[in-house]
Amino acid sequence: MSRVVKVLKLDTGGRRRGNNFDRGRALVAGGAGFLGSHLCERLLSDGYEVIALDNFHTGKGYNLAGIARNGSFTCIRHDIVDALPTDFAVDEIYNLACPASPPHYQADPIHTFKTSVLGSINLLELARRHNAKIFQASTSEVYGDPLVHPQPEGYFGNVNTHGPRSCYDEGKRSAETLFFDYSRTYGIDVRVARIFNTYGPRMRPDDGRVVSNFIVQALRGDDITVYGSGSQTRSFCFVDDLIEGFVRLMNAGVAPQHPVNLGNPVEFTIMELAELVVDYTNSRSRIVHRPLPVDDPRQRKPDISFAKQHLGWEPKVALSEGLAHTTSYFDALLGGRRFAVPRSVEASSAREATA
Repeated sequence: MSRVVKVLKLDTGGRRRGNNFDRGRALVAGGAGFLGSHLCERLLSDGYEVIALDNFHTGKGYNLAGIARNGSFTCIRHDIVDALPTDFAVDEIYNLACPASPPHYQADPIHTFKTSVLGSINLLELARRHNAKIFQASTSEVYGDPLVHPQPEGYFGNVNTHGPRSCYDEGKRSAETLFFDYSRTYGIDVRVARIFNTYGPRMRPDDGRVVSNFIVQALRGDDITVYGSGSQTRSFCFVDDLIEGFVRLMNAGVAPQHPVNLGNPVEFTIMELAELVVDYTNSRSRIVHRPLPVDDPRQRKPDISFAKQHLGWEPKVALSEGLAHTTSYFDALLGGRRFAVPRSVEASSAREATA
């Protein structure tokens, strides 16, 4: 059963002009989540009327506090696995609805897979009904533990189909298949982004992702847990950069006929990240090592050549700058523990800017 969390009269007339809705009506599935809430804000600022759908399993209402009173915004409590409301028309759809951190997507793996597959079908049918453009938030996890580095869009991946992470990895791969089959079969305008590690304000402190884990542990003075040796690599993209990539991909004049990598190609080891967070927060936390989880990728770095050439997009925010915003967010969330920025962290932006 759907429930409108904040009521806004909806019509079925599709695109509206004037009244600050000149860009049309956008639906954001997963709109109360980390990425979804930032996207809703961006679309509102760009002149869209925005409808957020969220089942609030991992999304939080307070992520939408800044836009809750905006007359152009509606939030509906709804799980996209279930049949969608039929009383509104939309011009653009962004599908960000799926738990994205291992503890959350592994908590109910069958529902995670259903969200990627049944949820995608429901949203694709809505796009088909209203001739709407539709965006799919896919993931770098479709590459699995890659044998090609960095990972270009043409690499088919090295994925375990029956491991503990498969509900997410294979669910997202299946969703990509559905999107492009709907495009070929029904002529729907689809845009698919493969998202690499992203961080920033509104991440949940319990989401199990490496950036939030390290920052929360450091602020609390707990041991910082590094899985394995810490030599595995990741590339960290700040949320504002990623949202810019979403918008550019959706607004591109020609829909790419393949997924598009969106992420920061500057590569760090997990140990480098841990040391940076400890230094930045002036924490007394110790770095401790734990066994590597099953199917944890050894390396992850996007080849963003296509996005740079065809979307004019590449990340602008250095890791040190993004960590400042993210740490301030968690500091406030956890009760306001002050910290100073050491010189070594300020200097680290030079490395990132030239890498």
